[in-house]
Amino acid sequence: MNVSERETTRFVSHFILMGFPSSPEMQLLYFGFFSAAYTLTLVGNTAIVCAVWWDQRLHTPMYILLGNFSFLEICYVTTTIPNMLVNFLSTIKSISFVSCFAQFYFFFSFGCDEGFYLCIMASDRYLAICRPLHYPRIMTKQLYTGLVIFGWSCGFILFLTPVVLISHLPYCGPNIIDHFLCDPVPLMMLSCSEDTTTQFIYSTVNAIFMIGTFLFILCSYALVILAVLRMPSAASKRKAFSTCASHLAVVVLFFGPVMVMYVSPGSGHPVEMQKIITLFYSVITPLCNPLIYSLRNKEMKAALRKAFGTEIPVHKT
Repeated sequence: MNVSERETTRFVSHFILMGFPSSPEMQLLYFGFFSAAYTLTLVGNTAIVCAVWWDQRLHTPMYILLGNFSFLEICYVTTTIPNMLVNFLSTIKSISFVSCFAQFYFFFSFGCDEGFYLCIMASDRYLAICRPLHYPRIMTKQLYTGLVIFGWSCGFILFLTPVVLISHLPYCGPNIIDHFLCDPVPLMMLSCSEDTTTQFIYSTVNAIFMIGTFLFILCSYALVILAVLRMPSAASKRKAFSTCASHLAVVVLFFGPVMVMYVSPGSGHPVEMQKIITLFYSVITPLCNPLIYSLRNKEMKAALRKAFGTEIPVHKT
């Protein structure tokens, strides 16, 4: 890239996030709704993190992974919702060039990490149910510590290249993004030139990550379900199916809308539909996850009662 092209790239110093254009009264209503959703998401996921941290009974690989996943959810929603709430009360709705790409990087990196964590959690359930006698020897502290680090770091490594490539596209105006976050698809559409190589790399990274992780999870749980069906005890079947149902519900909530949006970014979804789909996996899913995991899990409910001082002694049967 020559000097003049670099200067053109810097011509746009900020972007305007349109969000949800409406009357001031509706903006206040949106602010109230998303403030409540954000608060509940923080409270729910923080409760799970605290329960796992404080209760020795939950210091097992499954719950340690769940605690990390819940903390990841907190980081994930914090990359977008606070800025969205500020824009509901603002008439300017601008975000600087650097802040926009920082949001893009962290939001998609954390989202990618969630996908990897769902894979790791599926692997853990596979080993626990399909290889129960070998599980303690395989899932050692060294292994699940390595998996925790792997889950946190992969997204930041994977999305570094797309962010760098898209940020170096020439932006000379307009600078209005008809979205509530710095999504890469409208950003690429705002570029002065169409870079098919960047679009191809971005689409390929998305497709490989999402299809690969989704198929891995489906295969893991297919093997788990087959193993559960062979169990002689009805009580063991119910407990295994309850755990798997919670995990699969989160997988469907996360991967369903994400795959619709990003496996084929050039598919031309209507703008309003893009916003609704993005809201689903960026706001609604993190809000529902604590409910899904805690309401269907006796150990987690007992740990939450203990962590927040409302526990009546619970004896495991």
